[in-house]
Amino acid sequence: MDGRITDLGGGYTARRIPLETYRDACARLEGRIFGGNSVYAFGRAARPPVPLGETFTWGLFAGDELVGWSHAEQRDERTVDMADTGLLPEHQGRGLYTRLLPTLLGTFRAAGYALVTSRHRATNNAVLVPKLRAGFFIQGLNLYEGGLNVRLALALDGPYRDAMHARSGFRAATAEAARRLRWPEAVPPGPVPVPSALPLPPGTGPDLDLGGGYVLRPVEYETYWHLYAVLEAAAYESVSLEWPHPAERADLDAPSYTWLIGHAGEVVGWQYSRQWNARTAYMVNTALLPAHRGAGVYSRLLPAVLEALRTEGYDLVRSHHHATNAAVLVPKLRAGFRVQGLEVSDHGVMAVLLFSYGELYREYMDVRSGLTLPRGEVARRLGMAGDTGT
Repeated sequence: MDGRITDLGGGYTARRIPLETYRDACARLEGRIFGGNSVYAFGRAARPPVPLGETFTWGLFAGDELVGWSHAEQRDERTVDMADTGLLPEHQGRGLYTRLLPTLLGTFRAAGYALVTSRHRATNNAVLVPKLRAGFFIQGLNLYEGGLNVRLALALDGPYRDAMHARSGFRAATAEAARRLRWPEAVPPGPVPVPSALPLPPGTGPDLDLGGGYVLRPVEYETYWHLYAVLEAAAYESVSLEWPHPAERADLDAPSYTWLIGHAGEVVGWQYSRQWNARTAYMVNTALLPAHRGAGVYSRLLPAVLEALRTEGYDLVRSHHHATNAAVLVPKLRAGFRVQGLEVSDHGVMAVLLFSYGELYREYMDVRSGLTLPRGEVARRLGMAGDTGT
């Protein structure tokens, strides 16, 4: 067993432990860690367990005390699965999982694996966010004995990552990724010139200061649409299906909400939302020109748009994003959105996210995913007899 110790900071360390030590820790501590989850009780298994392949098990320590673990198992000749990670509640929320991940992934890479997979309850943003930031992609959802799971996968080689971007429609297939997919290679487009001197037009209300010289300005839909048509090619690398004919039906006449993002008096992005149904708003389209990405503008924009939609009377906000577009998925999950599904549209494979303004519905989503047990008002609203707890 590897005896090297990884310093996680704050008095915490991680080191490889025997499988038996991990199983003993599970027996002693998993009730404290996972006791609030909902898992179907199958009872005694009729068949023996599948033989384990290679295993990788770490203990997380506060001083000399074992306070958590991370256990991974070989799934096939290319894949290792991060099957179980647990941390006592009093040690959660301190960034330990995020700091441990590079050590785990480096070990898997050194062992020769090409893919790393993991599964997490669909509303467990505390784990999904660090995984997506580390380079994992959403690959699917399944309903299993523990609730609704999101399946994640990390490619430890570049061509597979590029292929997943191509599969989702986020980027075109080129070079080695196209060859391995057996797709015709896309011709890389040349740089799209951004039209110069696009002054920020007058708005329909006051600007909101986004910091760093950026403002969010409400405008009429027609103003947004004109500028979107001019700047769209410069803002996106994604590959959508080009319809062979125009739509024969008029679009729905739903209430819409449009803003422009300005910097130094010029248009550098936009946000367009509209009504989805009586309770739900849909954040249809947000973009920043390439030179203005990576400065946290999207994360600062989100609270303003959500507040504006809340004042319009919506209970929920949904949005759709390419399944491999972590640059948008991460700030959305941090803002409180939850993964609700995957769909294939003319834009590609899209992750469906949902945000609730009300605590009741957020608790309801946690119950549906199996992250929590139904208690109190949620249990009553689901027609369960009595109050099952606080």
